[in-house]
Amino acid sequence: MINWLSNYWYDYQLKKALKQGKKTKAKKILKQLETSGNQLSCLATLYQQQLKSNNSLNYYCQEIDRLTHHLQETSSSDRFLKPQPEFINYIHHGFKLNELEPNLIQPTGINLPVFEELEIALVEFLQIELNKVPDEIRDRELTQAWEDLNSLKQGKDPAYNYSLTPHVYFIKYFLENVYCVYLAWFFIYQEGLLKRNINILDLAAGVNTSIVSLALLSANLKKFSPTICDRVNYYSLEQQADLQYRGLQFWRRYIDSFSQPLNTYFRFNTANLFDYNNYYTQIPRQFFDFIIISHCFFYESEQRHLSHQIYQQIFQQNLSPDGRVLLIIQGKKLFNTFDIPLTEDSVIEREVVEMFVTALGLKLNWYKYLSCTGKRKINKQEFARFARNNLPPQNHLSNFSQSYFLQHYLSHYAIDDYVILAQPLKANQT
Repeated sequence: MINWLSNYWYDYQLKKALKQGKKTKAKKILKQLETSGNQLSCLATLYQQQLKSNNSLNYYCQEIDRLTHHLQETSSSDRFLKPQPEFINYIHHGFKLNELEPNLIQPTGINLPVFEELEIALVEFLQIELNKVPDEIRDRELTQAWEDLNSLKQGKDPAYNYSLTPHVYFIKYFLENVYCVYLAWFFIYQEGLLKRNINILDLAAGVNTSIVSLALLSANLKKFSPTICDRVNYYSLEQQADLQYRGLQFWRRYIDSFSQPLNTYFRFNTANLFDYNNYYTQIPRQFFDFIIISHCFFYESEQRHLSHQIYQQIFQQNLSPDGRVLLIIQGKKLFNTFDIPLTEDSVIEREVVEMFVTALGLKLNWYKYLSCTGKRKINKQEFARFARNNLPPQNHLSNFSQSYFLQHYLSHYAIDDYVILAQPLKANQT
């Protein structure tokens, strides 16, 4: 009788607590009923089952959250190549990367096995291709293309439209540009930003220097890491079909000869950069992990302004949500863009870089000035002496150039380029 009255009282209190939403009190009453040893009422039994169900549900929700978080972390880590300290040290040592300031790096070395093999393959390729052209036509076309590209030294934009322009570009600029872009990819890798599967849009791509550089880096990385780039989708936008064709021709002759060449899918769009309305629908939207502009920044102010507008549209339309822009520009040209003389002042330098990326609708991630001399300003006589004594030579290509252009000096791997990584400004940041 006493147990019945006690259970009735507790049952009444439980019902009252539940009605009033006093969950803590209700749980306390249920606990007392459970420890009493008496049979639970229907209400107490239902409440007990509800609590067990809620506890199970909470547990499974927490477990789902934990597993989801773990899956996201695993998925994210699997997407990117994990920087290998041994490989990083190897590159720093081989290229003699001397960090003089946080943003000033002096490279005076080279990975000799990689670049000597590249240089030999390039000379063989050029020799075969130039031998196909009759001597008289070859000499005339080489001279025209050489003079056109030399207009860069007078602060003019070349036409790049001669039949042997690709060959002259290979001779004058290819090795040094590969050297520079190779280091740019390395710095991206070192930051943990290089994905296993990469989508690249190369604007004014020329002879595909950017993807050749990545292929060489990937082949080198293979010796130190079990994971390398699995697949690269490479989209080349370039006005001159000859540049694209000769670049692909060299790729097939040299890079494809590797035991395990970089798994690359090419897409070539031969179009004038300024005809944006005629080609923009052909470029995949919100797709690219990296958009690269290497040295395609115009001297003429009207063209430069228009190209910047087009670049901004491409960044906004075609980069993936976490995509980045890689910009490479020669030091003097960067400062000339804003009519500012070259200076050793790092504060002014950073302001110029910030103005440059802002003009492109970007925000700066980081930049590095790669100066083989370790200086931002140096005269020609000083540079020639420094190169002879300190920089890796291009022996094979220099001998080849002497045959066709009567070059009487030894070329070296010498760079003075800004490597800039940036991202588009979001709407609320403009």
